[in-house]
Amino acid sequence: MKNIDRRGFLKTGIAGAAGVMAFSPSLTSAAKSDQQKDIILRTLGKTGMKIPVISFGVMRADNPNLCKAAYEKGIKLFDTANVYQNGNNEIMLGNLLKGYPRNSFYLATKIKPAGVDRDGKLSELTTAEDFLSKFSTSLSRLKMDYVDILYVHDVRNPELLEFKPIINAIKTLKKDGKIKFAGFSTHANEPVVIDAAASMEHWDVILTAYNFKQTYIAELNSAIIKAAQAGIGIVAMKTMAGGGFLDKEKTKPINSTAALKWVLSNPDVTTTIPGMTDFDQLDLNVKIMADITITEQEKKDLLIASAEVGLYCTGCTLCLNSCKMNLPIPDLMRAYMYAYGYSNPTMAQSLLGELGTNYNPCKECSSCNVKCTKKFDVREKIADISRLVNVPADFLI
Repeated sequence: MKNIDRRGFLKTGIAGAAGVMAFSPSLTSAAKSDQQKDIILRTLGKTGMKIPVISFGVMRADNPNLCKAAYEKGIKLFDTANVYQNGNNEIMLGNLLKGYPRNSFYLATKIKPAGVDRDGKLSELTTAEDFLSKFSTSLSRLKMDYVDILYVHDVRNPELLEFKPIINAIKTLKKDGKIKFAGFSTHANEPVVIDAAASMEHWDVILTAYNFKQTYIAELNSAIIKAAQAGIGIVAMKTMAGGGFLDKEKTKPINSTAALKWVLSNPDVTTTIPGMTDFDQLDLNVKIMADITITEQEKKDLLIASAEVGLYCTGCTLCLNSCKMNLPIPDLMRAYMYAYGYSNPTMAQSLLGELGTNYNPCKECSSCNVKCTKKFDVREKIADISRLVNVPADFLI
């Protein structure tokens, strides 16, 4: 059996289709992983938390029995957020987990500061009072005395990482025992944000988008290595690169097992939080907890998928300067992914409401100058997803 260390990981050429083919067929756990009752555990940086390589992204789950089954099968970290399902996600999870010994699971939630725009810039609305109030609500919903990880949600600009009112609020929560560790989530401008955080002492954990279709994977890997060397634990999300399918019509499913194994081949990624909504998905993911070896067929599946346009927008923002209407294109593409990749039009409609775009935002534009690095037909996708703006919410349930 051949373990892979950080240097060996870089030599595999992990980025892109070529990297997919370069994986070692004997790849299993990383050097800093270990086995306990057939479950691969990794240590989450300086937190010292030993966690299975598969955790539970609860965002879209609304069945407590699914979460219960995950717990019973060995999953220990459950990830939610203040805004998921208008708070019902935290309520569901709290009602379930209150029945288990508190030291038998880990719980993470996320709070998005108010007044932060789509570029990650702060405003006068970004206050500690708002942040602490939201967290108090989350803790009440979760019926817990503390959470193991509190993430500042959706960080896109390093400015927020050093914003003293929020940092001081987090330090107060730590001192009061209401959180164990502080982190942040990022799924836009990740390399820059993570690189900046690596030089800051107050961050314990980073939750980052990480998948085989990211075009800037080399830069992201470099930032992750720097953060990991500083003792920051890395948790991966968006591992499916846009949900379960590569196309709107759902004729090209993503090999979710291969995608997760690809992520876990990076020894600096402690765990992943795939979203699960049914027991079949849970069973597939549980198998990975004991074996992250990438098979030859899985390599081929990833190679084929990497060549597809897919539904995943990497949020590179290179499109923004060329849009004559100044539309928030990456966020519109994320809404499109929610609707067609995640099969969750309600989530897509909610995001469109936040963006404030209308049912036909490209109407006044005679021609589209946007060139997408992922080769999306941006105008077509915007016209498609924007139709949800006028659909009554109860039709989407």
